[in-house]
Amino acid sequence: MPTYFYTAKSQDGKEKAGRTEVVSEHELAQQLRQEGFFLTSVVPESVRKEAGIGKRLSRFFSSVSIVEKMVLARHLSVMIKAGLPLDRGLRVLAAQSKSPRFRQVLAEVEQKIRGGRPFSDSLAEYPDVFPELFISMVRVGEATGKLDEVLENLSVQMGKDHELRSRVRGAMIYPAVIVSLMVAIGILMMIMVVPKLSSAFQEMNLSLPVTTKIVIGISQFLSNNLILGLGLVVSIIILIRIASKTESGKRFLDILFLNLPVISDLSRKVNSAIFARNLSLTIDAGVPINQALKIVANTMSNSLFSQSLLVIADGMQKGEQMSDLLRNFSNIYPVMVVQMVEVGETTGSLSDTLRNLAEFYEEEVSNITKNLSSIIEPALMIIVGIAVGFFAISIIQPIYSLVGQM
Repeated sequence: MPTYFYTAKSQDGKEKAGRTEVVSEHELAQQLRQEGFFLTSVVPESVRKEAGIGKRLSRFFSSVSIVEKMVLARHLSVMIKAGLPLDRGLRVLAAQSKSPRFRQVLAEVEQKIRGGRPFSDSLAEYPDVFPELFISMVRVGEATGKLDEVLENLSVQMGKDHELRSRVRGAMIYPAVIVSLMVAIGILMMIMVVPKLSSAFQEMNLSLPVTTKIVIGISQFLSNNLILGLGLVVSIIILIRIASKTESGKRFLDILFLNLPVISDLSRKVNSAIFARNLSLTIDAGVPINQALKIVANTMSNSLFSQSLLVIADGMQKGEQMSDLLRNFSNIYPVMVVQMVEVGETTGSLSDTLRNLAEFYEEEVSNITKNLSSIIEPALMIIVGIAVGFFAISIIQPIYSLVGQM
């Protein structure tokens, strides 16, 4: 017997959706009429499965930005406060979304809610779109009857998180552009300039020093294997990208980031800000602290911080203090985090203390990213100077030896 997915509507405007096995669409329509509903749409399961291939490809090539989810939380909060039903609010926001993927998800969530599913359970079916923090906060909002307040707080948190990560990415663009230009200019010099100088040196029958031979050797390799070289660079970038998606590869990169000059301090402060902001949000919403720590662990950008929070959650379940457990991870958490958490535990105002701590580290990250270019510029100048000096000496040495022979 074939299976059909359907939506239906009653005379008084009530809607329902579901999946059922019937002989034909005609029989489905008759069954619904007996229940007081009339069929509005029906799709055979076989057709839906075929469409699923395209849907999966669509998911692979499209993603939903944090900005769109932030706007969803903020606008939905305003609509609920104004008395608009949740399903209608989702329909309005789906129509306004510029992302085809997000429009589709919101439309499907709306249908699930109309069919009687809780909002949080409907969102949980899209883990690739909605993170665990978002779903957990919505679930708390439903349980407490304060969904509008929870969504408003969630939108603020997501805005802070987006701003923090954007600052870090923006600060990294300048050094990346400079390094890329240096490499491109170096390759052009090796391919276009050095071969001509090499031919001139051969015609003069000059005895070349080791540095010049190294430069000419690199030039010959790049000239003869340019496509291979570019393919190698692209392959390395792809391999790093793939490795960063694996647990061991991400852990290696996270350890590296926590040990690089300048970057290590920035990474610690960014993750401390995310930890403090998200834990404060979940505690304010009434989530038990053990569960809150596990939820926050999934929001961290560094896997070492994530693992530490899971260990701390287990320790707190055994009756230990968070501040004492944080001291075991003094290699990744700044001392101030431990001290402020201890103050919050002592005074009974952990949520407020964490919020203040988040604001402090967000300001610290802002200052670091503003000054990052001035910190990195001297290092880049030294590297450029060494490279240019090596190249210049390698080219000038044979010329000086020629002048000395005259």
